[in-house]
Amino acid sequence: MRVSLFLVVASAAYFVSALPTIEEDLGDLGTREYPRYMEIPDGDGVMHMVDLQAEPDHELLEEIERNPANNEYTLFTRRNQFIGQTLVINNANSITRSNFNANVPTIVIVHGWLSNHNTEPNPSVRRAYLAKSDVNVISVDWRRVAASDYVTAAAGVPGIGRGVGDFLLFLNRVTGAAFTNMHLIGFSLGAHVVGNAGRQIGGRAARITGLDPAGPLWAYNSNRLSPNDGVYVEAIHTDGGYGGLGIGSAIAQVDFFPNGGNSQPGCLTSLCNHNRAFELFAATVTYNHLVGQECSSTLQITWNTCRGRSLHMGNDDLRKTGSGMYRLDTGRSYPY
Repeated sequence: MRVSLFLVVASAAYFVSALPTIEEDLGDLGTREYPRYMEIPDGDGVMHMVDLQAEPDHELLEEIERNPANNEYTLFTRRNQFIGQTLVINNANSITRSNFNANVPTIVIVHGWLSNHNTEPNPSVRRAYLAKSDVNVISVDWRRVAASDYVTAAAGVPGIGRGVGDFLLFLNRVTGAAFTNMHLIGFSLGAHVVGNAGRQIGGRAARITGLDPAGPLWAYNSNRLSPNDGVYVEAIHTDGGYGGLGIGSAIAQVDFFPNGGNSQPGCLTSLCNHNRAFELFAATVTYNHLVGQECSSTLQITWNTCRGRSLHMGNDDLRKTGSGMYRLDTGRSYPY
């Protein structure tokens, strides 16, 4: 009986070790917090069943590495709030003939999986900024990779991010727009894209904000959003529970956990919790009204016993500073 049991265990171990891996593309993933199969939403809120152990599209990934210029960049300003202008990397005329103003802040917004520059968080965040002040809003469209399966999209994030960083370097050379006047904002997978973009420009962006940074395949991934990607790096966690769509742990210089970071008032689904990150952020750009209290441990976050210093979550302050973990409670509906 013991011999039979040993053979069964040994066979199972061999079978698991023989399965194809994607670690070469995604690094140290640590998928222990996530089941192999889970539902992940697209930009329209439609859920898709994903196999986190699927083999990525290596051919597409190699193409992106060779030509990250597949990204598209659309500029919105107060002079063209509804019809964007296309900016093209290595095409100076596309920038000098546009409404881009190097003397005002530049806000870069990056979407998540199965999305584009017309899907959230782009409309909500763009409207909030342009209603508040005179800024350049650049919506990044990386649908060429984001439209592929989740595993391939996740594996392509570092290359996409480097492409965005190269574009910002080009923008700086052409217009003189200072990196210290740039705020990079990414939602879900887009949060890791802006992290890599910030790394590409040497961590010089004034601010980087990750809106519920994607969790599946990112828990221990060295290419995820990190504290050194910008001068000030902030993450807002709204769906970080077991099997949630976002990372539930602190990964930035400052990490906010609204309502504990796992479930949000008025939400009954993981999708609603996940989306609340960009909804809360957009509201703070307008009102700057959500204030967190610093926590000394994750237990304090869970039990809502944080009593440390205060710090406003989100907002449009390019000179914002801070460190640590913060909890705050919000309302069920806008402006929360």
